[in-house]
Amino acid sequence: MGLILAQLLTGLANAGALFMVASGLSLIFGVTRIVNFAHGSFYMLGAYVGWSAMQVLPGALGFWGAILVAGVIVGLVGAAVEMLILRRVYAAPELFQLVATFGVILVVQDLALMIWGPTDLLGPRAPGLTGVVRVMGEPVPQYDLALIAITPGVALALWYLIAKTRVGILVRAATQDREMVGALGVNQSWLFTGTFFLGCALAGLGGALQLPKGGADLLMDFTILAQVFVVVVIGGMGSLPGALIASVLISVINVFGVAYLPQSTLVLTYVVMVAVLIWWPFGLLGRAEVAGELGQVGAPEEPVRPAGWPVRAGVAAALVLLATLPAWGGGFALVLATDILIFCLFAASLHFLLGQGGLVSFGHAAFYGGGAYVAALLVRHADTPMELALILAPLGAGLGALIVGWVALRASGVYFAMLTLAFAQLLWSLVYQWGDVTGGDDGIVGIWPADWASGGAAFFWLTLVLCVGGILVLRHAAHAPFGYALRASRDAPLRAEATGLDTRRIRLVAFAFAGAMAGLAGGLFTFSKGSVFPNELEIARSFDALIVVFLGGVKTLSGGWVGGGVFKSAEDLLTRFDYWRLALGLLIIAVVIAAPEGIVGTLKRLARRQGGEDR
Repeated sequence: MGLILAQLLTGLANAGALFMVASGLSLIFGVTRIVNFAHGSFYMLGAYVGWSAMQVLPGALGFWGAILVAGVIVGLVGAAVEMLILRRVYAAPELFQLVATFGVILVVQDLALMIWGPTDLLGPRAPGLTGVVRVMGEPVPQYDLALIAITPGVALALWYLIAKTRVGILVRAATQDREMVGALGVNQSWLFTGTFFLGCALAGLGGALQLPKGGADLLMDFTILAQVFVVVVIGGMGSLPGALIASVLISVINVFGVAYLPQSTLVLTYVVMVAVLIWWPFGLLGRAEVAGELGQVGAPEEPVRPAGWPVRAGVAAALVLLATLPAWGGGFALVLATDILIFCLFAASLHFLLGQGGLVSFGHAAFYGGGAYVAALLVRHADTPMELALILAPLGAGLGALIVGWVALRASGVYFAMLTLAFAQLLWSLVYQWGDVTGGDDGIVGIWPADWASGGAAFFWLTLVLCVGGILVLRHAAHAPFGYALRASRDAPLRAEATGLDTRRIRLVAFAFAGAMAGLAGGLFTFSKGSVFPNELEIARSFDALIVVFLGGVKTLSGGWVGGGVFKSAEDLLTRFDYWRLALGLLIIAVVIAAPEGIVGTLKRLARRQGGEDR
């Protein structure tokens, strides 16, 4: 009994920092509707700033003062990000703001590397709280008990702010109806900035408070990000009480999972999230009206028309140039071109899902990595020929997408996106921990092409044919009646259903189709590299594809592959420098601000404007 109580107290202590970060994210989303992927970066900044302040401010008063200073400084940084970056893209659809926050992640990572260096920083012990307390014979750190006492205080302070002050009234009103708040004369700009300050300050406090339990390192942002999103989604987007309940639930489950089911620690929280969203599609205390906004990528579009002859001629010339690359390009050029082609097909598959269907998937890498592992496992364990493996890889990924889509499409908006992320993490956990079959963290190596395709030029031509063919199939599907039915289910689902269309079935087929095309890209990736590792299933790979789609342009059929080519080329160029994340992040932010329609969309708009001036 004593051990169980001690573990329960440990879970409650872990819930403290998690609640502060999650409450900040929930508050920001509730008011601004921004899915702030950079929230983990503010948590990391809180740890680094708190560590630096603790070196200057000695003693117990200095320790707690440093934590408060970290919260204030991180809040000011968050307010600056809102004013300088996000305020410029509020008029754009919500998902463009998401891409901007991902650019902020890259910038903050390299700035932290420049200021504090690559070495992990060990957090100092809390003065006066360095010992343990015996609870029924079991040791419990004094600092854990302090965190358990601090968390309700922070929750009560937030409750008082939201429920009893004028600022809280405005925040609650903006959460319910932002447009009405603006119509009543409230300065929304300052309200959003203040909300961002408070939300980021809470993340900074959470990062500084966990210093005695861990420290500060450059991987903290992504480490906490997945947990925070799980907590916010389970509790309900925009609900602070829901964030508190979910923080306690997830932290306690994790602690007991480590003790009694150690092999389940990587999947347990995502299993809980899937189960909650199946029974409560909008989280424990969430609201339906908040969920539906994420899937909107703009006003309904005009019918998609085939490209004119100048564009077709340009694409044909580019394909001829690519086909002759082995004759005039070196070995490195062939490898880079192969990587770009594979990534373009992967991005185009997500673009079809998002651009045509309005379905935002945060876990599309599950099907890309899934296809890669299907091919690798078939070759390794069944000695399957490359040709058959490349056929079965998209089929396996498509079947997986069909199963995931059947469950995920029960939800909508951000909850749908988070369900796809949960399934992607479940698959990653399975691959990572099932070492006897998948190789675990060591991956699967020695998966090479067939003899006839083993040369660099031969495999490049195979990749060119399959990737260009896959992109053309996606484009044909967008022009086909199925593509128009899919856009109808996106722009006017009620009208589409009234005409007899089964919108859920159409979206499910689209989800499986896009997953299959991503699986084909994954299978090609395995043979191009001769290996596959679990990182091809990680969140970062899905985010790369999302960024590419928006950089290319959501409302254009060519946005996926154009964005993929530009992103992969820029990444290859920038990674040659020490602080390449900083440069890439600034590039992403600049494109989002200057060209919210994406590269292709902006070029089309400029061409239409030029055509109007010529007339």
